[in-house]
Amino acid sequence: MRKIREYLRESWDELVHKVSWPTWSELQESTIVVMVASLIIAVVIMLIDFSFEAVMSLFYKMFV
Repeated sequence: MRKIREYLRESWDELVHKVSWPTWSELQESTIVVMVASLIIAVVIMLIDFSFEAVMSLFYKMFV
């Protein structure tokens, strides 16, 4: 039980005194970057999916 208390105390101390938390504006900027990157990746995957579907459709029409 003593080790658990010590672990919790050290964790709390690290979170409060040693971790550098971002400011509100930094957090907003990071959120926007993540959202834009996610949107770009989603569009790229969608384009790959549509092109793969078109190629496979053409392939099946030719050989099946």
